[in-house]
Amino acid sequence: MRFGITILPEHPWSEAKELWQQAEGYGFDHAWTYDHITWSGLPDGPWYSATTTLTAASTVTALMRLGMFVASPNFRHPGAFLREITALDDISGGRFLLGLGTGGDIDARILGGPELTMKQRVDRFEEFAQVLDVLLTNDKVSHEGEFFTIDGLATAPGPRQRPRTPFIMAGNGPRSIRMAVSLGAGWVTTGIKGEDQDDWWASLKDLSGKLDAAMEKAGRDPSGFGRFLNLDAGHRYSLESAALFEDTVGRAAELGFTDVITHWPREDTVYVGSRETLETVVTDVIPRLR
Repeated sequence: MRFGITILPEHPWSEAKELWQQAEGYGFDHAWTYDHITWSGLPDGPWYSATTTLTAASTVTALMRLGMFVASPNFRHPGAFLREITALDDISGGRFLLGLGTGGDIDARILGGPELTMKQRVDRFEEFAQVLDVLLTNDKVSHEGEFFTIDGLATAPGPRQRPRTPFIMAGNGPRSIRMAVSLGAGWVTTGIKGEDQDDWWASLKDLSGKLDAAMEKAGRDPSGFGRFLNLDAGHRYSLESAALFEDTVGRAAELGFTDVITHWPREDTVYVGSRETLETVVTDVIPRLR
């Protein structure tokens, strides 16, 4: 099992810098930040750019992988986003993990534009991911699609990682799971929340089975394919206690997840917890579960 932590991009860099350095000092395999214009969990709070935050984090860390959780076409064009991906992959020394998904509902509306159905948003996401794949693996790209147009874009220098920056594909629907299998180095899920924690775990079992079926149907070797779980997407925060964290990770492992992601503890609103619990987890629990 590999372990990750998400640091929300809510702090000025003078404060955030220490958190990213501590995350690496704690031995996390990867650290993530959210990519939103506005996040529903803290709609009125301070919020910083994911790409800029990850760029800064790249310069003060050296070992752990750095992930975007998750980029979407809600406010990005793949041709312009290519440049940010390429820069992040270079500055991080090839440590960048690119999470991709349809994106949040608020981000889908806040900048205006045509109102899209959920099917249309998935259509757009599919085109977005496919075009990014082409951009990151070809020297010059033209594209005329339903949502995006590119006219002879030279892509040099290309990503540092080869054949390209790894895509960690988010989604629970059948099309999103198929995209994860066809384009992803891994799949990340929040599950389906349901009425209680038991419902959430049941959804994760069901979704894991659907991923297994999609892998088998596509003839893809599951070895080396990452299965990432947001541990805190159900009804409980995994760092409420060290015992809960250990139990949650154990259940995730039983379902075949290779990577789990928790969140840096906060004082109020969401992901409320203590630094002491985090330190107990990284010193006593994680070493036993690796």
